[in-house]
Amino acid sequence: MGKSRWKTWTLRGVGALLALVLLAILAAWLFLRASLAQLDGERRVDGLSAEVRVERDADGVPVISGASRQDVAYATGFVHGQERFFQMDLLRRTAAGELAELFGPKALPPDRSNRLHRFRARAEATLARLPANERALLERYAQGVNDGIEALGARPFEYALTGAAPRPWTAPDSLLVVWAMYIDLQGAQQARELARGWLREHSDDAQLAFLLPEATAFDATLDKGKAPASGPLPPQAPAWWGAAPTVPGAPVRLAGLDVTDSVGSNNYALAGSRSSTGAAIVADDMHLGLRLPNIWYRLVLRFPDPAAPGGQRRLAGVSLPGAPPSVIVGSNGQVAWAFTNSYADSLDLVELQRDPARPGQVRLPGGWETPREHVESIAVKGAAPERMVVQETSLGPIRTVAQRSYAVRWIAHDPAALNMNHLKLESVANVEDALRAAASDGIPAQNFVAGDVHGNIGWTIAGLLPRRAGDPQAATPAASFPFAPDSAASTWAGVLPYADHPRIVNPGDGQITTANSRQLMGGGHALLGDGGYDLGQRNRQLHEGLLAMGARLDVRQAFDAALDDRAILVGDWRQRALGVLDAQALEGHPQRAEFRRLLEGSWSGRASVESVGYRLARDFMWAVHDLLYGRVNAALKEIDPKASAAAASTRWQAVAARLLDQQPQAWLPAGHASWRALQLAAVDRAIAALQDARIPLAEASWGQRNTADIAHPISMAVPALRPWLAAPGEPLAGDAHMPRVAGPNFGQSERLTVSPGREEEGLYNMPGGQSGHPLSPFFLRDHAAWVEGKPTPLLPGPVQHTLRFVP
Repeated sequence: MGKSRWKTWTLRGVGALLALVLLAILAAWLFLRASLAQLDGERRVDGLSAEVRVERDADGVPVISGASRQDVAYATGFVHGQERFFQMDLLRRTAAGELAELFGPKALPPDRSNRLHRFRARAEATLARLPANERALLERYAQGVNDGIEALGARPFEYALTGAAPRPWTAPDSLLVVWAMYIDLQGAQQARELARGWLREHSDDAQLAFLLPEATAFDATLDKGKAPASGPLPPQAPAWWGAAPTVPGAPVRLAGLDVTDSVGSNNYALAGSRSSTGAAIVADDMHLGLRLPNIWYRLVLRFPDPAAPGGQRRLAGVSLPGAPPSVIVGSNGQVAWAFTNSYADSLDLVELQRDPARPGQVRLPGGWETPREHVESIAVKGAAPERMVVQETSLGPIRTVAQRSYAVRWIAHDPAALNMNHLKLESVANVEDALRAAASDGIPAQNFVAGDVHGNIGWTIAGLLPRRAGDPQAATPAASFPFAPDSAASTWAGVLPYADHPRIVNPGDGQITTANSRQLMGGGHALLGDGGYDLGQRNRQLHEGLLAMGARLDVRQAFDAALDDRAILVGDWRQRALGVLDAQALEGHPQRAEFRRLLEGSWSGRASVESVGYRLARDFMWAVHDLLYGRVNAALKEIDPKASAAAASTRWQAVAARLLDQQPQAWLPAGHASWRALQLAAVDRAIAALQDARIPLAEASWGQRNTADIAHPISMAVPALRPWLAAPGEPLAGDAHMPRVAGPNFGQSERLTVSPGREEEGLYNMPGGQSGHPLSPFFLRDHAAWVEGKPTPLLPGPVQHTLRFVP
């Protein structure tokens, strides 16, 4: 009887525990459900001039229609707030240096780095300078965001996990989101300058000119210029040249695994003479870090505009949740436009001199001065606030690196760095108007490409550019290194007038392409400088690929140009590996024989997921890099974790290829009997890296390496939730140095192709989906089409949900 009673109570206890678990799961599910966006119904709102409608299709893409621009801004804020608030919060906190308030001490390093720039104070000052109508638009958008959050049945789930409450959105927050893009798109220039400064101090002038070329044969510029002929090889290599010392027992890792090929974005335009309809075609795929939700939010905005055909403006494209409410890339019905990062030189490091006889002062090229001090308090979850003193000179805040102090002279600090001039693109009627409007856009300097209904196309730089002092031909190389306190060269003086921004209109071949590489070979290049241009192969491949597609392309053909994954660059390195893997090299080396067999037999000529040959050829290329640059990379990481030879110059492949072609004995790294022996050592290193990772050569496909790792950022804080907060780990075709850029969590954040006035024919896809909520049907709705490269219509489909806002 006692045993029976014990068994009964045990079963009851297990049942009760199971019931509690089920109740907890149900409560969590109900809580999550309560924070889903409202898709249907009616809401009364103070301050509306008339009814606003948000009509979503089956993919969650809204058409937002209203009687005024401010009404539409309100509804856009409401939608963004309900679907993407946590993403918006991270962007403003990134720029302001306020992440530790959510995530604790582990977020202090990026907070310290970004708080140095005091962007929140700059946002408040910028807002005060804006015209009243622009401030009102930002405030109306902010009100929509906050009403959207208040209308949820529960706070967004991320805040339940972090234990924080959503902080209300404000108008300055929208400006901070734009500064977050400055950090993302230009922040790496600091590490680049530090790396180049180290190389200058440890190399002579001839070595430096060879190792850091200003242009190569890979460049295909808009002005059709040719790179200058290469000079003779320097008579000797610098002392740091060669591989890093080996650490006994340490696994072999290639720099290609640690150095992210994160220079990316393509845009291009075809003139009416090259399109099947006579209207221009504009395409854009911006390459950024990938996570859930995607950075972009697709929408259509409709509102009255006397300048629009029929008096009604329709904007179709992508918005950036949190940023001033508009279409970032898309079409206004008369003009379509697109962006890629320009990599113009927008940042200088100016080394400071200190003297014990002048306490509290620093010497800049213009003389001695006393920096102003600003005390910043960084809130830290679970700890006391951290006090940070920012010292600011006339050239910018002071950063100390490796016992040296620098003034960070960054165009992002200029009072004109941000404005609301992007709104001008909503009503431009032709390419000429678009180029004028874009030049004054308050964004990080971008390659702006546009096309209009009449078939015209054009390019310029959108965003603020520094005006370099002195000889414009000499300014570019000098500005890409840190300035010394007694330097004869000087940093920029003011900003370049918008009317002086270089431009190209209606080129003879009827096409414009940009892909983050050098845009110009002529004098206009000196106006831009070099802030870390890409090698140039990607743009050349895009440019030549479009030419090869023929004279009259439709939107689908233009869209497919962004999916070009031909392995032209890596194919050259494959030929080099095959050239040294001859019978003599294979004798007694079965792994080398297998390497050669796979280079030949598992090669598609593309960065295709099944190709083993592509991965091995790519690994061989990076193994050569390690044997040439390994020692300097180790030294540079002591200065800045992001500093490297590849950061100093993305053109290292061209340098290495020239050495392998000419094989100068003076540049052969120590430990190798010949350049052939070095290349065989690179093959062996590539093999060893795979062996140490326990990957058999025959299974080392590109897809096995290039597998999607795209997840919601909260999964890093709560890894147990990753299965519900991540996209499928699918193999991805594509890589760097080809139009179809793809990495595990970096690549084409959207693909958009459209002819202005023919938006119904426009095509689009993006990773993830419209919503940041894992229970939303829109969370991953777009993802499969993006992985497969299958376009979907740019415009929303039939209306499935309608939300009305009434006065």
